[in-house]
Amino acid sequence: MAQDNLKRVLEKSRKAAEERDAERRAMQRGMLYLDFSAQPVETDALELIPEEKAKEAKVATVEKKGDRVVFIAFDTEEPKAKDILQELEKKGFQLKTFIVSLASLNRAWEFYRYITKKTAPITGRIDVDRERIESLIKKLTKLEAVKLEIENFDFKNFPTAQILEIILAGALSNRASDIHFEPSKDAIKIRYRIDGDLQDVITNLKITIYGYLTSRIKLLSNLKLNVKDEAQDGRFTIGLGKKEIELRVAVAPSEFGEVIVMRVLDPDALDLSLGDLGLREDDLKIIEGELKRPNGMALNTGPTGSGKTTTLYAFLKHKRSPNIKIITIEDPIEYHLEGIEQTQVNPEANYTFSNGLKSLMRQDPDVILIGEIRDKETSKIAIQAALTGHLVFSTVHANQAAGAIPRLIDLGVKPTSIGPSLNLVIAQRLVKRLCENCKMADKDAEKSEKEYQKFVNSLPDRVNKKNYEKIKIFKPKGCEQCGNLGYRGRIAIYELLQVTKEMEMLMNKSAGEIEIHDFAVGQGMVTMQQDGLLKVISGITTMEEVEKVTGPVRT
Repeated sequence: MAQDNLKRVLEKSRKAAEERDAERRAMQRGMLYLDFSAQPVETDALELIPEEKAKEAKVATVEKKGDRVVFIAFDTEEPKAKDILQELEKKGFQLKTFIVSLASLNRAWEFYRYITKKTAPITGRIDVDRERIESLIKKLTKLEAVKLEIENFDFKNFPTAQILEIILAGALSNRASDIHFEPSKDAIKIRYRIDGDLQDVITNLKITIYGYLTSRIKLLSNLKLNVKDEAQDGRFTIGLGKKEIELRVAVAPSEFGEVIVMRVLDPDALDLSLGDLGLREDDLKIIEGELKRPNGMALNTGPTGSGKTTTLYAFLKHKRSPNIKIITIEDPIEYHLEGIEQTQVNPEANYTFSNGLKSLMRQDPDVILIGEIRDKETSKIAIQAALTGHLVFSTVHANQAAGAIPRLIDLGVKPTSIGPSLNLVIAQRLVKRLCENCKMADKDAEKSEKEYQKFVNSLPDRVNKKNYEKIKIFKPKGCEQCGNLGYRGRIAIYELLQVTKEMEMLMNKSAGEIEIHDFAVGQGMVTMQQDGLLKVISGITTMEEVEKVTGPVRT
């Protein structure tokens, strides 16, 4: 015990001497001194300087507000530190510089492990000829045009990189969310996922050409070229001037070669405000009210690909302000938001949702986005954060809004902790939107107008029934603008479960999903299917689309 006390005293004394030395050096240089041992580090500021470069020069950038940056250094006269200072100033940053101890720098550098945007396997980048790619995007507006461009490509005289550019340009032009490469015995099939459905682009690409394409994609994605019997994941970026589009790549072995799926992360496709989400005015009013709260939790439920991330990003953009700090922990980061600190889970560095969340809580955030609550530890910390003055957004796997509560209990959360921490649960699905250019009135549906009106009248009072006095039901036709599909784009259908005092009492009794759902409906909740039907009679989508994601309509 005495030996431990002596170690602590000596360590404290050494630290104090180190800080006195830093203060003395600052005075000699006529500069400001800072003890950084207890100061917060902003990861979006830290990443202005690569980790290796920062450690070589003994510097760090630790705070960033617009173009104002706090720069700390062991010695600003050291040549490498000077070079970095000049580089930052040339980029237009206004620097506030402090001399610090090595201990302070070591503390700042520790936070590099949370900037997994740099440490995750995101290395490849195509800086394409902007004019060429934009010309291709304008040209390849139809799947047939993409097919012809690939079939007529001169593989002997042009590099494989250009055929990949054609495939990527076609995906962007046709608003594809995914590109599928599927090998068979004699040929390769390429398909785009557009508005949730897979569409054939070409079915007879030569296997030899696919070999070159696979190598190119792997190289860009930082994957092992010689490994063909194991699944691999990576990503790369397409640079289109100031705009960057990321491709998430998944490669897996199959009977006739490697299957590749590329997820297209176009920031324009995700850049939606609350008003763009397709919420009814009563639901929008509820969400705007909930987002004004300083603390509590909002959960979003739904399967993969149901638009949960887009909705939560819209929440973050609505909350974004210079006066509050917003931090995220995601898997993966879908796209980057200005003014928000985003981190990505990295199991290899032991930066999991639970461990990362513990660290983020020490960053003094006001708003936290957790990509997914999937284990007991994460759920416990998230609930605690919501109870202690933080606004928390996250997702859980459940089929409907009421299912989120039993899911949290399954993860080990006490029922008595859920009610006080939970403000709102959202469930959502995506349905295809009818093409505005070619949709046509569905005359057969006009016969059911009285039934639809009866349905509207049965809805809770919060729904503005005046908006649905004119029943407008349409069906798809197909035209050039929608690629003869009849649909263009997708829209979400929602259900919003608000946690009231009465609901909280029900949760405390460990009520089941059905009981909670029925109680919420009794309190005025509009179900996903009902929201979908309102979009049908507004001429936005079709009954087939609603039934596809919610099941047969209940009469």
